[in-house]
Amino acid sequence: MTELAQMISTLMQSRQTILPKRLVAPGPDHTQLETILGAAASAPDHGQLTPWRFVVVSEAARPKLAEQFARSLLERDAQALPAQIEQAKEKAFRAPLLLLVVVDANCGDTKIDLFERIVSTGCALQNVLLMATALGYGSALTSGKALKSSGLRQLFELQEQDHALCFLSIGTVLSRKSSRVLPELDRYLFHLTATEGIARGNVPGGTK
Repeated sequence: MTELAQMISTLMQSRQTILPKRLVAPGPDHTQLETILGAAASAPDHGQLTPWRFVVVSEAARPKLAEQFARSLLERDAQALPAQIEQAKEKAFRAPLLLLVVVDANCGDTKIDLFERIVSTGCALQNVLLMATALGYGSALTSGKALKSSGLRQLFELQEQDHALCFLSIGTVLSRKSSRVLPELDRYLFHLTATEGIARGNVPGGTK
């Protein structure tokens, strides 16, 4: 393995999800944020659609998002307790940098379907997460039922073709759990064979 390949492998293996409540200030400065988000541009992108966009939730807009989280919860559960409502609101104030990731289903060549656009966005997100890790920050992707709410769509001015994929949080790591055990290759590697159909196996030509 070359030195560069070893460095990249180490970076990828060091990335882990840090829950937003464990991400604190300082977050990336302007130059660092440009570098982090600029990494998305290297993702595979059939048709050069750039089907993703990142919407920064400013500090001034956090209270609006908090209220929307609360309304979304009450729409799903009218009997939600005050403590649950406050917990929903509090999620809007976690992590010094919070962004909504949106996928556009119709931009550019409409023959390129939504699944391919989502895969491209996932690759862009992985690039962003790795760059944030390389700069010493922790990060997390979070989702939830509020992403589907009409109120959130209105708040972020999403159009019919827009899909709110997830939130992205970035900040300084307050605390982290032990690194998770990564799955072995043979857990997710399979082969299409001439005689046995799909079979679990090792890297072609390799041995365990």
